[in-house]
Amino acid sequence: MPLAHTHRILTGKSQSVKLFGKKFNQKSQSAMEYLMTYGWAILIIAVVLGVLFQLGVFSGSALTPKAQPGSCLVLRIAGQVSLEGECQGQLPQYVAYFNGQTSYIGLPVAAQITGNQFTVVLWADVLGNGANPPRGIMFSQRDTYIDACVNTGSGAYFQIANTLPSYPSIASPPCAPVGTWEQYAGTYNGVAITFYINGVQRGPTAYAAGNLESGSGYPLDIGSYFGESCCSINGEVADVQLYNTSLSANEVKALYLEGIGGAPIKIQNLAGWWPLNGNAQDYSGNNNNGQIIGGVSFNGSWQSSYTAP
Repeated sequence: MPLAHTHRILTGKSQSVKLFGKKFNQKSQSAMEYLMTYGWAILIIAVVLGVLFQLGVFSGSALTPKAQPGSCLVLRIAGQVSLEGECQGQLPQYVAYFNGQTSYIGLPVAAQITGNQFTVVLWADVLGNGANPPRGIMFSQRDTYIDACVNTGSGAYFQIANTLPSYPSIASPPCAPVGTWEQYAGTYNGVAITFYINGVQRGPTAYAAGNLESGSGYPLDIGSYFGESCCSINGEVADVQLYNTSLSANEVKALYLEGIGGAPIKIQNLAGWWPLNGNAQDYSGNNNNGQIIGGVSFNGSWQSSYTAP
């Protein structure tokens, strides 16, 4: 190949390299200018996204479709009992908030269990102390109640009032942190009471054979103890289910695994079902609707502290 021709090729390559280098430097400079101009904005966006993730805004529970109030209910027609509607465990739109001082939901006496078996199941998010005791009642039927669990005292408490002189009771181990949703369940089979938190038995079984006490002067309450301001829960309650039978350990566990939006089981034994998804209506088909007293509110931004089973 002639020398001059070779020189032209080399010179062309050299010029191409220079041009490439110049373009590369220009792109690098442009990238640096872009970062310097928008870097703070990118950093702020990253920090905001991190905070939102910590708050659970992008969690699976937050993005799950929410069931509207009354979207699932029990129908009782001509002796037939069935679940109807959206009953696949969707998260509720709302939960009931109680202020720990004056608010509670009064239930009709007709919902009382008067035999020798019952079960109450509910979800609660205890946010702090009530007005007087360090805890507050989540559900009460005369002297039968489930007491809330907070860090300042012993664990949650389950007691029944039966026809014997002494009332059996069970206290749970230390509490979960305040601001944590948990499922609470208490059962009585006429011989013994059993207490569960998140589907796990807590404490030993307490024995006391006798029927539950009842009386027209002792209504049922959600969030308080017969409406006494001393004992209202400071926190949120959802999906209260009351049965006139004693559910087994496996059945209580199954309800827990359904999550906070779970539907009842053994619906033929369901005495009352108050999802508290925006109202105090009874969706068991028994028309035991609750009465809101003292400023119970319904919170639509509750799920950040909830972890699905």
